[in-house]
Amino acid sequence: MKSIDVTEAEARLDEVLEEAQRQRIVVRREGADCAIVLSMRAYERLRAGPIRAFLALRNDIAREASEAGLTEEAIDSLLSDD
Repeated sequence: MKSIDVTEAEARLDEVLEEAQRQRIVVRREGADCAIVLSMRAYERLRAGPIRAFLALRNDIAREASEAGLTEEAIDSLLSDD
């Protein structure tokens, strides 16, 4: 990962975008990280991770509920006002 100053990023935007295809680039303003430039491929990979984790958790919970005998009918019964 490379760090560059915001002024440099502005001056070399085309080069920064090209370099972002190979590595993430941290943009710094007044000595503090303020942004990151990364390829769309890297962004999509980062974005997909939490979705996969959520789906795996959902499947685990459904399996555990099924193994414990929790059916849709049982849930309806638990939620009814009767």
